[in-house]
Amino acid sequence: MNALVKWGLVLLVLFSVLLNLALVVVFSRRKPQCAARSKHAAQGKHDEQSRVFADLSRDEYTQVQDYMLRQKDLSTCTRLKTRPDENFLFLIDLRVPRKSEVLKYLDARGPVPRREATVVVFYGAKGYIKEYEVGPLPNPTYHHDVTRERYGTDLPLSARPVTIGEYIVRFDMLKDLLFLPLSELLHESFGLDDEHQLQSMEALPRGTRAGERKTWISFCRRLSGMYIQPVGFEVLVDHHSTNTSQWSVERLLYNGQYFASVDELQDKYRAGTVQKIVKTPWEDYGSLKPRTHPLQLGPQLVNPEGARYSVSHNHVLYMDWSFAFGLSSLTGMRVFDVRFKHERILYELSVQEAMSVYGAVTPGMGMTKFLDSSFGIGRFAHELMRGVDCPYDATYVDTYRYVDLPGPMRFRNSICIFELYLGQPLRRHFADFFHNSYGGMANSALVFRTITAIGNYDYMWDFIFYQNGAVEAKVRATGYISSSFLVQDSLKHGHQVAPGVLGNIHTHFLHFKVDLDVAGVENMFQTKDMEYRNVSLPWMPQHYAMVPHLVERTLNTEQEAALRHGTKTPRYLHISSNRTNRWGHERSYRLQVYSFAGDHLPESQPEERSMSWARYKVAITKHKDQEQTSSSLYNQNNMWSPAVDFSTFIQDNESIYNQDLVAWVTAGFLHIPHAEDIPNTVTVGNGGGVLLRPHNYFDEDPSIDSPDSVYVGPGSESSCESNRMACLAQETCAPELQPFTYGVQEEDLPNFSEED
Repeated sequence: MNALVKWGLVLLVLFSVLLNLALVVVFSRRKPQCAARSKHAAQGKHDEQSRVFADLSRDEYTQVQDYMLRQKDLSTCTRLKTRPDENFLFLIDLRVPRKSEVLKYLDARGPVPRREATVVVFYGAKGYIKEYEVGPLPNPTYHHDVTRERYGTDLPLSARPVTIGEYIVRFDMLKDLLFLPLSELLHESFGLDDEHQLQSMEALPRGTRAGERKTWISFCRRLSGMYIQPVGFEVLVDHHSTNTSQWSVERLLYNGQYFASVDELQDKYRAGTVQKIVKTPWEDYGSLKPRTHPLQLGPQLVNPEGARYSVSHNHVLYMDWSFAFGLSSLTGMRVFDVRFKHERILYELSVQEAMSVYGAVTPGMGMTKFLDSSFGIGRFAHELMRGVDCPYDATYVDTYRYVDLPGPMRFRNSICIFELYLGQPLRRHFADFFHNSYGGMANSALVFRTITAIGNYDYMWDFIFYQNGAVEAKVRATGYISSSFLVQDSLKHGHQVAPGVLGNIHTHFLHFKVDLDVAGVENMFQTKDMEYRNVSLPWMPQHYAMVPHLVERTLNTEQEAALRHGTKTPRYLHISSNRTNRWGHERSYRLQVYSFAGDHLPESQPEERSMSWARYKVAITKHKDQEQTSSSLYNQNNMWSPAVDFSTFIQDNESIYNQDLVAWVTAGFLHIPHAEDIPNTVTVGNGGGVLLRPHNYFDEDPSIDSPDSVYVGPGSESSCESNRMACLAQETCAPELQPFTYGVQEEDLPNFSEED
């Protein structure tokens, strides 16, 4: 027995030794785990003052909602199925404080600006819209009607966006007045049955003159990407009255033929006097499901020593940069108090509007002009897909919104922030005379991103912060194109992209607000360009040559500085200070716009006033608190008498010399859809933006001070002292990644009752 025990112990020890040797071999081959935290503290400190720009919290939304519901004289409700003839609390959002108040607080130890919310109420029972300032937060005690102060006029109820409650009533109306009487036609033409259903898509604006609320609705197969599945059936619905029993179907389009009523179409269809649509099998060519199995994992962005940026509440630190951020439900992403090397460069950089104008023979697309802020650009910033929409290891931020819902709602991971190596040097030089040396720097930048899916289009919005003091605002488009059914003369307006489907020509115009404060708020607008001049050579006076010359000009008024599309624009546009750098030149930032925009809607068109900002590639105005945004929630549904007409910002032609200036920048692209837009439009080549570059702002390139700089001289090729790349192999490690999750969690949704 003792011998057996002895041999058992020997075998156990031997097994233990072999197991440990195996584990040593396995783990010696594994890469070490990356540090959980950065080895170096962030430059600067997070600033509690940034919270003056912070979006409303869930508690603040609830406090404002509760306050408004307690005001019996306002008589508002928040039910999701609120009828058009009832009063509905539609929106709550942060009211950004006035700039003068904020600057006193940030720079002169002034009082904290009062925190307030903007509240929008649709008074269906009274026929108008009101906007209120509600505050102070937390625990509001007052509300002020600021409608006329902001817009200079009353807001008619017809200017309101369509609410979920109104959509529900309209769906029921179409079922009763359209789908039931035309069930035979719909089955024979489109194969409509329990399994095959249609979805609706709206054309905008809703009518042809102020006060109308008539919408052309196109029908598409309920398949993936229904926007590219039109069936050739459209109807015009009059839903102006708040009495929904008065809503009606005014006109119908079937296979390119117009009918004055449902009865007329039904009678002529049964009589055989209508050119019928031949039913075809439903083909799901819009699906984005993979058609091949995944292979190996693609390249991934990792931070070997932890993130080099820091996010606290709504404040970001990155290298020499700091800024506060937010997400407006209506206009989308925005940053404030942007500083480089502790000096404010930008007071505000924000998205303002996204606009598209379509062409077609058929009404569903033929008159369509989309203004996305009227739907809410930030409202549709949904969860970002980790590893696809943003790097897997990015920092993800939740946001809260209150738009057309009975309570505030959380949108998890709807903002991402990450540092990106752009795969190229920011600067470099190889010296090959006498002795060889190399100096350079990797182009790593911080990206602040949201992606908004507004109907068919997905816009990817980026603000990018470079280590040379430049900032870029850019947008790229993806998602589905809008389309129409192919009828006679359709090819005048686009290309066929699928069976019976026209990809409609359309424009994309994107608008940004750029409130640069260059070495203070007293700035000028200057332009620079070149021209060739025929000059005699000083050393050969009898000989002439064409030599490039610098041409500089200062523009002094708002109308001078409104640079229209289609006109010759100086290549260099500058917001400049009256302060100079070491070399005696005005410190400035250059606005470098890159755009492939189509033609703007002619000003003779009555709808153009609602999008008059798109007349200008760049417009410079004197800062005014009442000129906060270039568009409005109400412009889409009242294009003929818009609440905000940007062209009025420059009508008074104020001086812009040594003033606090705002640059309004338009970028975009013309989209002529093609076969490769099926199933999905790609981001490559579809976008535009503006780059803000320092121009004589510094005495030299500030990135020369970056710790990312690399230098290799003779004999120092393997030294890590000024070249971290030389030691990368020894420091390579495997990142510790969070588990993958995606999809709204149950706790994200407000507690909606059955009544809602």
